Amino acid sequence: MSTETAPTADRVTAPPPAGWEEARSRVYAVGLAAALPAAARPLVDTDGSTLAEPLTTRTDLPAFPTSSVDGWAVRGSGPWRVVGRVLAGSTPAPLTEDDTTVEIATGAMVPEGATAVLRVEESAASTTGLISGTPRKTPEWRNPGEEAYADEELLPAGTPVDPAVIGLAAACGHDTLRVRRAPRAALLVFGDELLTAGPPAAGRIRDALGPAVPAWLRRYGCQVRPSDVVGPVADTLPAHVAALRSALGHADLVCTTGGTMNGPVDHLHPTLEALGADYVVNTVAVRPGFPMLLARLTGPDGRARFVAGLPGNPQSAIVALVSLVAPLLAGLQGRSMPVLPQVTLAEAVPGRGDHTHLALVRLDRSAGVAFPVRHVGSAMLRGLAGADGFAVIRPGTSGEPGDRVPIVPLPLFPGERAS
Repeated sequence: MSTETAPTADRVTAPPPAGWEEARSRVYAVGLAAALPAAARPLVDTDGSTLAEPLTTRTDLPAFPTSSVDGWAVRGSGPWRVVGRVLAGSTPAPLTEDDTTVEIATGAMVPEGATAVLRVEESAASTTGLISGTPRKTPEWRNPGEEAYADEELLPAGTPVDPAVIGLAAACGHDTLRVRRAPRAALLVFGDELLTAGPPAAGRIRDALGPAVPAWLRRYGCQVRPSDVVGPVADTLPAHVAALRSALGHADLVCTTGGTMNGPVDHLHPTLEALGADYVVNTVAVRPGFPMLLARLTGPDGRARFVAGLPGNPQSAIVALVSLVAPLLAGLQGRSMPVLPQVTLAEAVPGRGDHTHLALVRLDRSAGVAFPVRHVGSAMLRGLAGADGFAVIRPGTSGEPGDRVPIVPLPLFPGERAS
């Protein structure tokens, strides 16, 4: 990255505001082009990463006929003479004679020559030790390849790795997975007016984004350490340049809060110019959330680093996160572009003229509808705390009761799946 500490005139030409859908597509594309490198890692160290190649089976699943019950593996019509016992983890000898049986445990390999498995609770033993009973018509074992065949693709590249994926990989015989690591993120909080403890007072407000944004980033799959959160950064250009340069030294993505406009103490644009950044998106035609930006820099290792400028108003900052940061992170992790589900509006939602309106809504999943929430000013967080996501009202439209519209879900807890 450049070592300059002061902007040079006309170095960066900012593009005009982008449409919301265009901005999402643009940042996803640059994220995917800069996808994090892949590496093979032990299964126990892959939770939260992303598959860099498809997950395939190394053998049939199951690899051999497996008893699904405790009982008797029998040959012939019976009664059967007991000739052995098979436990899980052993390889049994074949059954070569009719009317013979071996006791078998759930999960054990069914011996070659067996014609059925008789459940232990549906069997009886005579005084001479013969086993009798009627096997069920449905086979009581799992056949090789019943779940998957050798080399079959089970999950595509780009799949997030969670405990279920780790377990499946182990069952397939993998000791390692080739994955992309979680992106490293940092946060710079701008604004001398911010308090970091206690209630607002005397013209100063409590910083709500410094504690909250790292948690949102973790829900999008980022690594954020407490030391990665810095601020409030002094409202001077040298302080902004120094803080951003330091954060870019270890982070793939640096989010900033506030300073995205061009006021007397808004130093983000001059800072990006001083560091040689290029804008991917500079302002988006969306309300709330104006103005937001995403810029790109090249690190000394040749890899791209990104700076997401979030507005200082708290709800607007979260709109910027779901609009720009979420698709960027999907690309960096090699995941698919997030597909927005549809919801039915229970009440009217106004449009915002030529801008996309992201309206906070609460979902009633039993009724399959979305209700607008109250307290949704750009500086408010009360409505966000009770919401499930943002309904997307496209430019030039408004939402009417019964309309089907896209929704941007708020990110779930790590490992949690949408219902």
